[in-house]
Amino acid sequence: MQIYEELVARGLIAQVTNEEEIKKMVNEGKAVFYIGFDPTADSLHVGHFMALCLMKRLQMAGNKPIALIGGGTGMVGDPSGRTDMRKMMTPEMIEHNCECFKKQMSRFIDFSDGKALMVNNAEWLLGLNYIEFLREVGPHFSVNNMLRAECYKQRMEKGLSFLEFNYMIMQSYDFYELYLRYGCNMQFGGDDQWSNMLGGTELIRRKLGKDAHAMTITLLLNSEGKKMGKTQSGAVWLDPDKTSPYDFYQYWRNVGDADVLKCLRMLTFLPLEQIDEMDKWEGSQLNRAKEILAFELTKLVHGEEEAKKAEEGAKALFAGGGASANIPSFSLEESDFTDGAIDILTILNKCGLASSRSEARRNVEQGGVSVDGEPVKDIKASFAKEQFAGEGLLVKRGKKNFMKVVLK
Repeated sequence: MQIYEELVARGLIAQVTNEEEIKKMVNEGKAVFYIGFDPTADSLHVGHFMALCLMKRLQMAGNKPIALIGGGTGMVGDPSGRTDMRKMMTPEMIEHNCECFKKQMSRFIDFSDGKALMVNNAEWLLGLNYIEFLREVGPHFSVNNMLRAECYKQRMEKGLSFLEFNYMIMQSYDFYELYLRYGCNMQFGGDDQWSNMLGGTELIRRKLGKDAHAMTITLLLNSEGKKMGKTQSGAVWLDPDKTSPYDFYQYWRNVGDADVLKCLRMLTFLPLEQIDEMDKWEGSQLNRAKEILAFELTKLVHGEEEAKKAEEGAKALFAGGGASANIPSFSLEESDFTDGAIDILTILNKCGLASSRSEARRNVEQGGVSVDGEPVKDIKASFAKEQFAGEGLLVKRGKKNFMKVVLK
């Protein structure tokens, strides 16, 4: 099976502008393609997984990826899928986030010897002359067509700023610049980016002629992929300082039964034949499929050693071995104690098992909290400082959220 056919079989391709030509180019390793990443945080999250894995697959097949960091467009903000205007970022914040992205992307993509490029669109966007840009690019965009785009229609009732209205033009101009500078002949993006991507393809053809080879392709469910990065307690980051390898493993171990095979196909590099065999699995066998998914993705992001530790920690915990060193831990400070003790609500909030004291109260009142295997039903329950010495206490919220709490 060639790479394009594999992408289709894995459920990654949603729409293309010229399937036969794209298939030929990708299968022959002649695609120079880009995917954009807006630097809105100092870490990538699991919602970026699909794009990163796609770039890795295509590079392994001989194609050349360009990771476009939106240092310029990040100062405007993409209105797609949003109901309010994005918070404005300073150039310093954007630059810091871009540097963080580079480090994380290098685990997926080989940037050595020109095999891939990392480019910041601030290089051409920040120096543009407004009047010249309007004259050069403006005539190629119909306001009527832009207003019909789904990314703008969603915001019209709430209010769409002129700043955000420019995003489509800027993203389209990115493709044009990448085409001229690096021979980029293809762009990939989520299904929520389709209108913006078509704008880039059309701009190249209008300015350089209809024979210009500029292809557009979208990834199936990429907007759902972005939602993958969010949980009730916040984002699931690729940065181990934000989301520990154990928590990362647990996130994927806990995916729904209906999603596990889809995630295995889209996000892992396991052979499709092996995944197809799992289609026959039922009941408790699906738990094994989830363990495989969690291990493979944790290995991809954090390395095999950390993946093994996370897997061992999870198995030890569920087997009753709560003292495993591989379970995530949180250290309490001396200042966290009042008169040598700390209450259960503060513990849950401090160690991140609850986002607030009110949420912690609900967890306790609903019977979902235990300490060292003993249920805690009293919201005023407190624990002495001495109890956290040594191996500490294992605090559990619900069936799948754990933390070993120790004294620093």
